[in-house]
Amino acid sequence: MGDMFREILNIEQPSSQELTKETLITKKKPLMERTKTTRRPEGMHREVYALLYKDNKDAPPLLPTDTGLGYKQAKARLGMKKVRKWEWKPFVNPARNDGVQFCHWQRATDEAKEYPFAKLNRQLNIPTYTLNEYNTHLRLNTKWNKAQTDHLFELAQRFDTRFVIMADRWDKNFGVKTVEDLKERYYEVNGILQKLRGNANGDKKIYVFDGEHERKRKEQLKKLFERTQEQIEEETMLQNEMRKIEARKKEREKKTQDLQKLISQADQQSEQAAATAPQARKQEKKLNKKKIPVQQKMTKADVVSTMETANIRFGEGVNKGTGITMRSQKMKLPANFGQKRTKALEQMLAEFKVDPNPPAIEEICTAFNELRSDMILLHEIRTALASSEYELETLKQMKQEIIE
Repeated sequence: MGDMFREILNIEQPSSQELTKETLITKKKPLMERTKTTRRPEGMHREVYALLYKDNKDAPPLLPTDTGLGYKQAKARLGMKKVRKWEWKPFVNPARNDGVQFCHWQRATDEAKEYPFAKLNRQLNIPTYTLNEYNTHLRLNTKWNKAQTDHLFELAQRFDTRFVIMADRWDKNFGVKTVEDLKERYYEVNGILQKLRGNANGDKKIYVFDGEHERKRKEQLKKLFERTQEQIEEETMLQNEMRKIEARKKEREKKTQDLQKLISQADQQSEQAAATAPQARKQEKKLNKKKIPVQQKMTKADVVSTMETANIRFGEGVNKGTGITMRSQKMKLPANFGQKRTKALEQMLAEFKVDPNPPAIEEICTAFNELRSDMILLHEIRTALASSEYELETLKQMKQEIIE
């Protein structure tokens, strides 16, 4: 027992042991073969100490390696072979136009290659124009003369169309120009030259810059930034009121949806009763004739209410908060639309060969919503017409049976 404690506590065991009968008969194997371990220095974290050695307790590498094996072979292979020769060689950067030479260390066996960082120097293709092209096509804008246009394209060539820097470096002798003015003139000239010369690829679109829209946008941002605390509180109050109004609107829509479900269930029950109860006609013979105009008035009222509820306005349920909203949300179906109407709308869009997901341009959104609203109204009118025709045929049969 004492030997086991000495082995666990790593205490040297006595050199000689007493030979007894038990030790000679039963030779016990040691519990575990202990290996020589190195203790972690005091004050060093366990994670840092683990970085010093690998699993096989090899020493850390002396030099970084480029073997491409990652952490599997982090140790440099040092041998008695000759070291590869390095030379101090000159090189030229193709991105520079002055032809200046620089030097760097390079292996003697490596072939001369182009400077690798030259590919990062991307130059924009700034268009140029002749005097004849300017006098014929570009002088129509009376706000700009040729000297101002030349200075604009010179700055665009120097600063790679960074219009903020171009506006800062603009020479005030040519007049005061804003960033929007520079953009507007640059893209105007660029578009005219593309139309004259044609696109090289044939698929490049001509970009048109709306300077007036950009000015209004920045003006609105400035007003938003310069709001007072009272205006912010008033806007917060209006937003809270808007949320309350939207919540009440959602409640009304939910009630309307529940009512429509009840009406549809009642219609289904009436259709099932008319289809599965042939004895109803015999009972209707005994009804009073005054009941027929009452049924006609109820049918007309149902048709009118159906036409009123069918005229759905798309895009009204979009959240109109201060956050960013996508224009495509205006084309989403309302929450109370219903599955039957959705399937009917999809069938009608396929019938008239209309794209169900058109581009979300403002004019297309408005026209697409109006078209779908008319389609739903047409579908409801067709349904009401079929129901009226069914009621008419039923009343004709009832009348014929009463006469007979």
